[in-house]
Amino acid sequence: MESEKSLNKNGNLTKRQQTRTGKKPFKCMECGKSFSWSGDLTIHQRTHTGEKPFKCLECGKSFSQSGNFRTHARTHTGMKPFKCMECGKSYTASGALRTHVRTHTGEKPFKCMQCGKTFKESGHYKLHQRTHTGEKPFKCLECGKSFSQNGNFRKHQQTHTGEKPFKCMECEKSYSQSRDLKKHQQTHTGEKPFKCMECGKSFTDSCTRKRHQRTHTGERPFECMECGKSFCVIGNLKIHQRTHTGEKPFKCMDCGKSFSVNGNLKNHQRTHTGEKPFKCIECGKSYTESGALRRHLRTHTGERPFKCMECGKSFNRSGTLRIHQQTHTGVNLESENLKRS
Repeated sequence: MESEKSLNKNGNLTKRQQTRTGKKPFKCMECGKSFSWSGDLTIHQRTHTGEKPFKCLECGKSFSQSGNFRTHARTHTGMKPFKCMECGKSYTASGALRTHVRTHTGEKPFKCMQCGKTFKESGHYKLHQRTHTGEKPFKCLECGKSFSQNGNFRKHQQTHTGEKPFKCMECEKSYSQSRDLKKHQQTHTGEKPFKCMECGKSFTDSCTRKRHQRTHTGERPFECMECGKSFCVIGNLKIHQRTHTGEKPFKCMDCGKSFSVNGNLKNHQRTHTGEKPFKCIECGKSYTESGALRRHLRTHTGERPFKCMECGKSFNRSGTLRIHQQTHTGVNLESENLKRS
């Protein structure tokens, strides 16, 4: 027994020593990746063989690692043994608790050596690094398109299969991603748990709140390398970049017309289907676009949100304001647009 303890102790010492020295004597013959421990190599090799030896007897799902299997098993038992001492919230996995604790401490231990940005989670740090390296390891075998994130890759694959496995029990609407279903479900519950401390406005998810907070801070972290224009949302930067590349990735299967923005494609498709999903509660009139409904609603409310800074006159449409501003500047926007074209 004593010698077994001694062996275990020596083994642990060796493990620490190898971690310190960076020695990685166990090499994968398939891809050349090296590991400090034979166990880590064995787990890694399953990414090549597809072997998943740990099977859940409850639902049949299989796992390549015993730890992942144990964590999964708790989704059936409801057991959450890892509890936060700060707020009492419990988790099925110790890693999830560690990540959560950082929301209290503000700790961001994962730092990018390229730009100095820090992260609470190693996964987010790894994804961020791909913005510098340009690495896109997830490739679609159907069309050849590559992605930097597995989630985006899976979402893309559903554009080929049309699969929408996440169904709302309230209205039977289906979604390709669980997070989209969760967001949708809040339209039934009215729940908006994420509150802006600056103005009190509440949101259904933390990402929307984060984007909103930039309206207070003026932060525009996403810059176009082509012209220097900055954006508060990365999606807006991607859309803007298409004005430089001319890319129009969203194609109408009905008439072949292409669009740079997915929303514009959806609006266009309604010219084929005749669908007008945006209905005025006041008079019953329907529209193909939400923006058109918002403009129409102002005829009922009398709201004029577009104000001229020169004379104080207000308008219910931004286009009408721009035309009005010509009376101050003397610039004819129509002739200017003709010159540009």
